[in-house]
Amino acid sequence: QVQLVESGGGLVQAGGSLRLSCAASGSIYSSATMGWYRRAPGKQRELVATITSSGSTNYADSVKERFAISRDYAKNTVFLQMRSLKLEDTAVYYCVILNNGFAYWGQGTEVTVSS
Repeated sequence: QVQLVESGGGLVQAGGSLRLSCAASGSIYSSATMGWYRRAPGKQRELVATITSSGSTNYADSVKERFAISRDYAKNTVFLQMRSLKLEDTAVYYCVILNNGFAYWGQGTEVTVSS
């Protein structure tokens, strides 16, 4: 069984930066992929970024060159460094881990970008 706890969300002005963290606990397999999704108000959930156990990353086109996903494998923690934030980045951000064929989700952390 796996639990994910996100932190780091909040209110930030456009152009600013924010770092999200997600700590996983439980039986984490070495092959696990971790990532971030987000759901903006009135919109569908979308993939933001993922990082595999080998360090391969991928990003949504909307966040490329602005966001960076990283991972502390020893602590089973994934980060999302967000910079040059835009109003359209406002969303609830969810951490996810694909662990031994099962997907586990965090409770979400809210990011609000203001003008």
